[in-house]
Amino acid sequence: MKGKIHIRSATAADVPAILRFIRELAAYEKLSHEVTATEELLLRNLFGERPAAEVILAGLDGVEAGYALFFHSFSTFLGQPGIYLEDLYVRPEFRGRGLGKAMMVYLARLARQRECGRFEWAVLDWNKPSLDFYQSIGAQPLSEWTVQRLTGAALAALAEQKLPGES
Repeated sequence: MKGKIHIRSATAADVPAILRFIRELAAYEKLSHEVTATEELLLRNLFGERPAAEVILAGLDGVEAGYALFFHSFSTFLGQPGIYLEDLYVRPEFRGRGLGKAMMVYLARLARQRECGRFEWAVLDWNKPSLDFYQSIGAQPLSEWTVQRLTGAALAALAEQKLPGES
């Protein structure tokens, strides 16, 4: 039996739950060592003066069971905003009951309401259950693109380089 699914926008009071979900997702992805998020950082960056992202929470029969964290991107080619899904996570004991699909439908509808031209995300290449799920909802992999990233010391080093003409 699937149960009753509910989806709602997260509030500042949900920060402890959001951080728990982030840590659970990181453990699943074998990336726990990369999590440096704190409740204070999440509170400031999700619910502060300039929110950088939004979060929805999904539950089953009144129990919070998963979350999605997303933010707006922009396509210069389309001339429209998009939604970029940073995280989608459903606790293992709730998987296979429609929560992931419900959050994806919710976000697709939100993208249409906000006149977005794209809804995109990245997935680890070894994560076959997620790859299969995304294929089942019609997503197309973009194999011609590679993700590039600067963090930590590399980001600091680039930011500290002098621009031409700077002294």
